[in-house]
Amino acid sequence: MSEIKQRKPKKAFTPEQRLEYAKLMVNEGYSNKKVKEISGAGDSAVTRWKRQYLAEINGETPPLSKKALTPDKQRIQELEKQLWRAQRDNEILKKATAFFVRDNSKLSS
Repeated sequence: MSEIKQRKPKKAFTPEQRLEYAKLMVNEGYSNKKVKEISGAGDSAVTRWKRQYLAEINGETPPLSKKALTPDKQRIQELEKQLWRAQRDNEILKKATAFFVRDNSKLSS
């Protein structure tokens, strides 16, 4: 009989944990394999954390769909989200204003 390899349960890591593991690899010279052993994370996760950290320290801000690792990039994401909401609210207000102006012009005729 062939043995079925079961996947190990997926572990959840906070952005702070991912940042610390990425720093170990980039700043302290830990290998991906060592961080994988320490954290219990999978190969692809460890590689992704390192790649994302290197991108962030080189000035790239990840898209809003990905949680930034570094505090400054997290702040940028927060501000981008606030800006997006404000722009959306302004569009809604513009449409509402146009509706009320059109409605009031019919009443005054």
